Amino acid sequence: MLEIRNLKIAFGSQEAVHGISLSMSAGERLGLVGESGSGKTVTALTVAGLLDRRRVSVSGEVLFKGRDILQCSDSELQAIRGRDISMVFQEPMTSLDPLMRVGRQVEEPLRLHTDLSRARCHELAVEVLGKVGLPEPEECCKKYPHQLSGGQRQRVMIASAFITDPALLIADEPTTALDVTVQSQILELLCRINQKRGIGLLFISHDLNVVRRVCTRVAVMRRGEIVETGAVEEIFNNPQHEYTKRLIAAIPTRDRRRR
Repeated sequence: MLEIRNLKIAFGSQEAVHGISLSMSAGERLGLVGESGSGKTVTALTVAGLLDRRRVSVSGEVLFKGRDILQCSDSELQAIRGRDISMVFQEPMTSLDPLMRVGRQVEEPLRLHTDLSRARCHELAVEVLGKVGLPEPEECCKKYPHQLSGGQRQRVMIASAFITDPALLIADEPTTALDVTVQSQILELLCRINQKRGIGLLFISHDLNVVRRVCTRVAVMRRGEIVETGAVEEIFNNPQHEYTKRLIAAIPTRDRRRR
């Protein structure tokens, strides 16, 4: 479904991603993990066609269902984003429009990419808000983002992202700003969407424990390069690269906390 070949991304003279290659099958849950500044998010934005090409130099290939995202025009990218590829960002409060009611924002992908009536779009928005676990979804549609908790806003973002049944859902650190209980609920929700709808999940995180829980395969990224790729348990039980070993060794445990 997704194949990245020799992708290079540079901001002026500063290269952020150094010729990475990565593939992902339909319906797969792939984790892209690494410390802050390793190039994870800029890679995800490139896949989603969200980088400003006037300010960024990009080369290589990003093939989505055989079509090179890097060669698409702005209008072609607009047709793909929100319909075939959707993205859930780290902080929903900065991603949701504070002046627009929740229901309207969840409906927006349907309004842009389908010919459904306004009534049908609203009906589907209510339905999908219920599926992501929001109580009284009809009432939720009438609220503004600031009237919801952080966990509820993230559920709204997820609802908006998968309402069109995209082939690929990119989740960029979707639980970083949430408490542990809500984080667990959001992770379970993403896995459930993947399993029930067959939507591929590209999960971006710096937290190996979270990636281990969510993903079936993982790519470890460091300083703009992918240093190791493999099945999650294989990486955890038998890491080959020194950087991966250090990441795993840094995971807090009860013994380490006590010491």
